[in-house]
Amino acid sequence: MKRIKLLSLSLLALLGSCAESDNAIDELFENTERGAVLRTISVNNPDFSISDPSSVFSVTLEEQDAKEGDLLQSVDVYVSFSDETPGRPDDTDYSKEEVLLTTIPADVWEDGPIGLPRYTFETTFGDVLTALNIGDNDFAGADIFNIRFALNLTDGRTFTSTDGNGNIFSGSFFRSPFLYRAPIVCPPAAPTPGTWNMEFQDSYGDGWNGASLEVVIDGTTTSYTMDDGAAASFTFDVPDGAQEINFIFRSGDWDSEITFQVTSASGFQVMSIGPSPTPDTPLAIDYCNI
Repeated sequence: MKRIKLLSLSLLALLGSCAESDNAIDELFENTERGAVLRTISVNNPDFSISDPSSVFSVTLEEQDAKEGDLLQSVDVYVSFSDETPGRPDDTDYSKEEVLLTTIPADVWEDGPIGLPRYTFETTFGDVLTALNIGDNDFAGADIFNIRFALNLTDGRTFTSTDGNGNIFSGSFFRSPFLYRAPIVCPPAAPTPGTWNMEFQDSYGDGWNGASLEVVIDGTTTSYTMDDGAAASFTFDVPDGAQEINFIFRSGDWDSEITFQVTSASGFQVMSIGPSPTPDTPLAIDYCNI
């Protein structure tokens, strides 16, 4: 309580000292340039299917500026390509520099529930391949398209991923990264036969506190856990002819401390999960590397 009272008195003294001169707070706001954001309302589909040129990346955005949307002129959409899979399909680096994909004019945005402009942007796998002049054999699963938005205002200013800070880009309210990573994913496939590896971690260092990871191969379940410590490694074998593999996390007392990774017999990481893994349902697998 003493600290609060002292702070209050200090604040009153500060305000009083400004009464007969320029108010520092008013001067600050008068000389502060207000920016603009593209808030992420939802990522409706985050990736492209490697076997489907019509598969769609989709995100719904909401624009906000100092005039509650009236400064919106247009949004430019850029795309680049990151070859994240050395040696697949070959040793060539197929990465591509950024190009303009399209421009979204202000008149196609619609008023959202709170009166701000909203728009659902969609682009297909085929669209981005064509824009970047990427051939059918120049990409592999787990490669990534970087989709960047640049917000143009009627006063001549532009805002994009190089503007702002962590609170703007990833804070719970603004969620305005301006940049999205859309990976190429693969449909479910049979697991590579051989020895697989799992790495378990616990950030507190006291084991998984009753949690476990189930490996289900063609309906046969084996459970793994870490009774104590900060890290542990496990291996298991996938037999020849196996058709399906799933991983199911079972919750314990402190799931927020838990992370784990799975590497297939092909030598590629197919899963990196946590903290707080989703329990009781098959976890997402990178089938491109399975």
